Amino acid sequence: MSQLPPTRFGRRRAGAVLVGLALAPTVLQAQTADPLPSWRAGPRKQALLDFVAAVTREGGPDFVPPSERIATFDNDGTLWVEQPAYTQLIFVLDRIRALAPQNPDWQQDPVFRAAIAGDMRGAAAGGTEGLLKLVGAAQSGQTPDAFQQIAAEWLEGSRDRRWNRRYDELVYHPMLEVLAFLRANGFLIFIVSGGGVEFIRAFAERVYGVPPHQVVGSTQAIRPGEQDGRIVLTREPRVDFVDDGPGKPVGIARYIGRRPIAAFGNSDGDYQMLRYTTEAPGRRFALIVHHDDAEREYAYDRESHIGRLDRAMDEAPRRGWQLVSMKNDWAKVFPWA
Repeated sequence: MSQLPPTRFGRRRAGAVLVGLALAPTVLQAQTADPLPSWRAGPRKQALLDFVAAVTREGGPDFVPPSERIATFDNDGTLWVEQPAYTQLIFVLDRIRALAPQNPDWQQDPVFRAAIAGDMRGAAAGGTEGLLKLVGAAQSGQTPDAFQQIAAEWLEGSRDRRWNRRYDELVYHPMLEVLAFLRANGFLIFIVSGGGVEFIRAFAERVYGVPPHQVVGSTQAIRPGEQDGRIVLTREPRVDFVDDGPGKPVGIARYIGRRPIAAFGNSDGDYQMLRYTTEAPGRRFALIVHHDDAEREYAYDRESHIGRLDRAMDEAPRRGWQLVSMKNDWAKVFPWA
């Protein structure tokens, strides 16, 4: 993966481009009666349109007041690309390599040694425990604000190998349209991700229009203290909450405080969030992005080591969840395609 040095001009230009991409669906809505032009006509698109029409129709049997129109979105694989590795994992490995000269003792640990060498498979061989050690070492010792700045600068200077594009350009145009469509109909959007909350907060508002306080994710412990007469928060090398799988309903209850009426995911890591959303009374909606387009993106599901989709896919028909085919239901994948 090549690293491009950040520049002031590059920041301004890239920021303007990405904000434009996030706002593009809103512009499209003003120009056409179709709020989802990147979605091909079919039952999946129609189900979403019908749901929104039903819950926003005042006086209708399924009307939901705006204060209760909560929609939750997974991030990796639902809003942006997660293959061949999670973007945050790539960030962690880059940070480990950058910090290695200051930590020569890391060479004694096989997991760290593999990470320093750029051996992703070797780094993963340490299992969850090994990965958590890497995450802790790469993402601790700073204030939350300082960490978000580090993450933002990394995103500006890093490129995906397949498309030679910034990682925050690998967002799905049809999902940007969904975000804009829901907002235009009074929904409050939350990202509920297994990724680190402060990593996602570094770009979510600029790319998705989702402000930091509407991002729920996995968290590292934070230690309060004082420096020069001011309160200082320091990130510790310990993950204290994992917002994935069964943790997603917990994160929603803890940080949002209201059950969603719509949820969007792509893997079994979202299974419990989809159930938590649709098992409540009233009109509900759940959607799964199925990655089945190897030509325009990637094709994977049951056997994938990342974004595995098995149980949720099997239960989708019975539970009334919409299983979206990226290949058949999306006319366009990326904003720049």
